Amino acid sequence: MNDSNTSQAKQGPALKQLLATKSGGLFSGRWLWLTAALIVIAVAAWLLLRSGEDKAAPRYTTEAAALGTLVVRVSATGNLQPTNTVDVGSELSGIVDKVYVDDNYEVKKGQILAQLDLSRLQDAVAKSRASLAAAEAQVLQAQATVAEARATLSRFRQVSQLSGGKVPSRTEMDSAEANLKRAEANVASVRASVTQARATLQSDETNLGKASIRSPINGVVLSREVDPGQTVAASFQAPVLFKLAEDLTKMELQVDVDEADVGQVKAGQKATFSVDAWPGREYSAVITRVGYGAQEAEGVVSYLTVLEVANDDLSLRPGMTGTADITTLTRENALLVPNAALRFTPATTDAAEKKSGSSVMGALMPRMPRQTRKPRPADSNSGAQRVWVLQEGQPVAIDVQTGATNGRVTEVTGGALKAGMQVITEALSAQP
Repeated sequence: MNDSNTSQAKQGPALKQLLATKSGGLFSGRWLWLTAALIVIAVAAWLLLRSGEDKAAPRYTTEAAALGTLVVRVSATGNLQPTNTVDVGSELSGIVDKVYVDDNYEVKKGQILAQLDLSRLQDAVAKSRASLAAAEAQVLQAQATVAEARATLSRFRQVSQLSGGKVPSRTEMDSAEANLKRAEANVASVRASVTQARATLQSDETNLGKASIRSPINGVVLSREVDPGQTVAASFQAPVLFKLAEDLTKMELQVDVDEADVGQVKAGQKATFSVDAWPGREYSAVITRVGYGAQEAEGVVSYLTVLEVANDDLSLRPGMTGTADITTLTRENALLVPNAALRFTPATTDAAEKKSGSSVMGALMPRMPRQTRKPRPADSNSGAQRVWVLQEGQPVAIDVQTGATNGRVTEVTGGALKAGMQVITEALSAQP
């Protein structure tokens, strides 16, 4: 028993020391693993935040400013019309007896197109001729009366001279002189009647000629509005029987130019246009007139503009709708930038916030929401604008003076921008 107690007494301190050593090593290993885990978590969080910031960093689409030819065009739509269109009508009322032409007929000046019934007009001419003949006969009768009165007066004067003025009496002499004057006046009256009868005959003959509807020009019949047997009533205004086009090889395109573009359009400018009947084909034209009178339709104000068109092959027809592109400006070797570059404005952030977000502790610490910095306004002077270029990955503003534009690109007339510089046209969204 004593040996056993002694052995236990000797083993006690050694066992306690071993247990203490093992316990301290165990707790020291736990702290090591805990520290390592925290470091790994921190590194992973930093990498995750850094990756998120890289994805959130803005990316841009750029396009180079380049020298080129600026062509400014104005678009307008209208209809083709002959250069000279004539409406042929009738001044007389009556029944259409014959029609000699139809649509698309080529006619010459003076050619008969249609004819009214001539019976009534021919009767009127015959009656007028008879009246003229009667008036001319009355002239002869009146001239005979004048000759008789003149002879009587001459005889009275001879008798008076032979009788020494005793016979005939003074009353007889006065009566003879009055008869001569009345006969001479009657001759003048019947001569006037002859003139009137001749004028009536001429008027009736003119009406007879007007019963034959003739072409006033050399051209083509566009439309016929009358048929044989139809009654023409010309009481208040001349009815339109035919519509003629003088020369279809020369036509005009009448377009409506918007009020925003009319200041650029001038006579003499060249244009091209197309029609639906011939897709893919372009025709040339030249502006001959820009109207001053405004036209308003559905609240839109426009101005009638006339373009001269050559139609040698007769492929164009009156009434066709044409869409014209009028070239108002052509400028060679112009420095051009896309219009999107002039509209672009970047959304910038505070540099201090970027710096605080670049560290691990900053990534782990909460921070205030970012605020977008307002861009500096452009110069208010006419033509002063701003474009943005990339320098070291950051957008930098360059002030420029702008000129004409065609809606896609704009001419740069002044500023520090040079050809070949990449201007920003769009900011791409962050990667998801």
